[in-house]
Amino acid sequence: MTSIGAPINRTDAWAKVSGAARYSAEHPVEGLTHAVLVTSSIPSGRVLRIDDSAAQQVPGILLVMTPQNAMRLPQETKDGKIQPPVGRRLTLLQEDDVYYNNQPIAVVVADTLEHARDAAARLRVEYEHRPAVLDFDEAKRSLHPPEKVLTESTDTQRGDLQAGLLAGSRRVEATYHTPIENHNPLETHATIAEWSNSGDGDKLTVHDSTQYMKGVQKILSAIFGIPQENVTSICPYVGGGFGSKGSIWSHVPLTAMAARQLGRPVKLSLDRNQMFGPVGQRPVTEQRMRMAAMDDGRMMASSHDTIAYTSVLEDWIEPCGLMTRMMYESPNQETSHRLARMNLGTPTFMRAPGEASGSFALESAMDELAYALDMDPLALRLKNYTERDPGKELPWSSKSLRQCYEIGAERFGWKDRNPQPRSMRRDGKLVGWGMATATYPTNRSAGECSATILPDGTALFRSGTQDLGTGTYTVMTQIAADALGLPVERVRFELGNSQMPEAPVSGGSTTVASVGPAVQAAGHALRLKLIGIAAADEYSPLSGAHPDEVGIELGELYLLADPGKRTSMLEIATRHQQAQGEQVEVTAKAEPGDASKKYSMHSFGAVFVEVEVDEDLGEIRVPRVVGVYGVGKLMNEKTGYSQLMGGVVWGISLALFEETLIDKRAGRAVNGNLAEYHVPTNADIQSIDVQIVDEDDPHVNPLGAKGIGEIGITGVGAAIANAVYHATGKRVRDLPITLDKVL
Repeated sequence: MTSIGAPINRTDAWAKVSGAARYSAEHPVEGLTHAVLVTSSIPSGRVLRIDDSAAQQVPGILLVMTPQNAMRLPQETKDGKIQPPVGRRLTLLQEDDVYYNNQPIAVVVADTLEHARDAAARLRVEYEHRPAVLDFDEAKRSLHPPEKVLTESTDTQRGDLQAGLLAGSRRVEATYHTPIENHNPLETHATIAEWSNSGDGDKLTVHDSTQYMKGVQKILSAIFGIPQENVTSICPYVGGGFGSKGSIWSHVPLTAMAARQLGRPVKLSLDRNQMFGPVGQRPVTEQRMRMAAMDDGRMMASSHDTIAYTSVLEDWIEPCGLMTRMMYESPNQETSHRLARMNLGTPTFMRAPGEASGSFALESAMDELAYALDMDPLALRLKNYTERDPGKELPWSSKSLRQCYEIGAERFGWKDRNPQPRSMRRDGKLVGWGMATATYPTNRSAGECSATILPDGTALFRSGTQDLGTGTYTVMTQIAADALGLPVERVRFELGNSQMPEAPVSGGSTTVASVGPAVQAAGHALRLKLIGIAAADEYSPLSGAHPDEVGIELGELYLLADPGKRTSMLEIATRHQQAQGEQVEVTAKAEPGDASKKYSMHSFGAVFVEVEVDEDLGEIRVPRVVGVYGVGKLMNEKTGYSQLMGGVVWGISLALFEETLIDKRAGRAVNGNLAEYHVPTNADIQSIDVQIVDEDDPHVNPLGAKGIGEIGITGVGAAIANAVYHATGKRVRDLPITLDKVL
């Protein structure tokens, strides 16, 4: 009996469609008050004075918290930067300096949201203005390297780049640009904070929309100087995060500060326009690519130089060059990353940070090189196919990219492509075909899980992880059921509370790879404990049995040599409860070993795209996308395919729609809303054909599962840009590809 991989329905589906699922701002709390975050209207300067006299006249006003009256935090934790890279430097009303437009400068609390909004609108703020850097070209005049790029070196070099460039018979050099992009999950950030004191110190409970409850717990504990066990972060459901909710931002401790000063619970939900700046975004990047190859397509040299903006508060780098380091054979290569400071909010992780933007540059440059060589773009990639990671000089734990290319090309009909730009038409429209490679690293962290047999014979598994809407409840239930030997319907998996066993941030496509093995280990440990209890019971049919002599099916344990001798998990647990006065419970931990030192671990894929371009209007449509991926073992076929399709949709959005426009005078996003920040609708998405290559990878983790939350977006932007070039003969190197760029 196995449920892993089966396309079962989501275990939390009914709760969501019925409205029973409560998101962070929806939890009922007695005596709850309502807060509004007030943000700066200048990009650089100092708050001289906040006049709240008019606000104090609003009925129901309870608190106007400003830099002048906000509680003082311990000096060493006042900026909140405690746990890099997830921990950000925060602005917690401990100073009056303004570093970017839309920075939190006050919190207004009232008895109703309407009263809080009214009072906040009546505040009068006086500023001292300072010069601000709001133009990327100006910021680039002063560059500096980040300390590192995630866990890797800022710059890399192998071979002799200049010699390799000179040796190649064909060369390309081009610069690609990606804009600021914002996450815009359907659920904005929201926090409810409540303090209590039961005699053993102050305790803080927060309902926070987060991708990292344990991080919220740890950072709030440090900020307020209270024991970690006295902070509880609760988040059973997340309405989308995409990286934005992986860090703890200023509004979370500010809500807790307001609740402490007021002595009552406080709820604060960000407005949609406050999602632009205070909670991170994908930064603008400028990426210079250089490549050289011989006439047969063998790459002799490549370089990838990235410039991205960061804030004046701290450094954060978009790791665009990491994919170039490992993707293709290139004996002579250099990569670099540099930062340009701007008076904008600190950037952060956004779905496939680095790979989404970096693959646009790398895979577009590969297409340009293919045209320079008069070579099929797929053939060029196969010519430079790597059998081991050339950057780390390690073998792959598994790699099915060649099969992805073959299956994708066949399903798409790539052999029928006329390579000449503007050579294909349909119904009066220009038709273009493009392709690109997709990849994303396979990450894993330590995780813990508890497992208990309940009095009704069902099993309860718990881990302090999050479900971002990706299906974590469901796949963990499947893993638990298989590990323990129970039907899925007799297993319940719970998450969403930081007091549960430890789990890492739900980012970097790590949740299944990190928490899944812990769930599996807990199931195995619980099974062994049940067998041990039964074997020690002289009245049990399994008395004296060794674990290897016992089988399990549908919640019953039996002797392999004599299947008629069997007993149920419920009977074992009941007898144990009666004898020992406790439930049968275990807690297990699973953590990565040294496999990452022996192997390079990545998911791979191939993306093929067709576009139609209206030659007169410049309108671009994407009739079909074929994506084929090698992502290890899928835990649930239905949720897995959904994740990959969602990534492809976002790739289309990255290519054709998304761009945050900054007013270069004031530093505020001028399209900070869902009416003017464009994302695809159903009418923009047509056929998406996702296929999975069977892949067995015993090295990544005990489940053989690779993350799938982010690889789907990678490569899609470049594939569309390449298809647009094939259709129009115009090479667009600046995203998004809008109609004015192809007319």
